[in-house]
Amino acid sequence: MNSELQKQALAKVGNPNILVNIISRRVRQLTTHGPHSRPLISETAGMGAADIALLELIEDKIGWEMLAPPEQVDEAPTRGKKKKKK
Repeated sequence: MNSELQKQALAKVGNPNILVNIISRRVRQLTTHGPHSRPLISETAGMGAADIALLELIEDKIGWEMLAPPEQVDEAPTRGKKKKKK
């Protein structure tokens, strides 16, 4: 894997863990024979699947979307409150 491509892709994504997930998913797509197995760049001679995926990310041929984290609930769920007897 080309370290210069890694640095450029990391600068674009910002988080190395997310970069690994993006690239590994794309490499899986490129190495299986399915509808997404063709490279989105024209020059791939001598390049491995990981380098192709990195270059696709750098050239904005593939993208990603950061999802918002789920909201945390501060209180435990309560069942019906008991009424006090008068």
